[in-house]
Amino acid sequence: MFIGEYSHNVDEKGRLAIPKKFRADLSQGAVVTRGLDSCLFLYTKTEWSKLAEKLAQLPFSQANTRAFARLMLAGAMDVEVDTQGRIMLPQYLRNFAGLSKSVIVAGLYNRLEIWDEEKWKTYTASTESESASIAEQMGTLGV
Repeated sequence: MFIGEYSHNVDEKGRLAIPKKFRADLSQGAVVTRGLDSCLFLYTKTEWSKLAEKLAQLPFSQANTRAFARLMLAGAMDVEVDTQGRIMLPQYLRNFAGLSKSVIVAGLYNRLEIWDEEKWKTYTASTESESASIAEQMGTLGV
């Protein structure tokens, strides 16, 4: 399970050090793709396979399901954790997420999210200020 929030840097070659506690889970390879809210999603191969299978089952006759599948699948890239615990983030994905040098790696149960640090600060400040309203809505979902 991925949990926690970690501050890291992307080097000039586009490499990102993965927090040490997550490296073993990603040692068999991983997949990075466009995420939602202007971040990147990083999945283990197992979790990626589950998601890809669900996306493949969506009705392709609906425009919104085609668009979501394209967002997630066409932008995906296999990545390997190197001996120094880093992955290579392709330039097109760094551009998509607006990643600069400072990034946040956030654990969200079955995936990691990779955020530009300033975007993360803005997002979390907004979410924290809306937390009571969000909690009420989650209650209707049984959370």
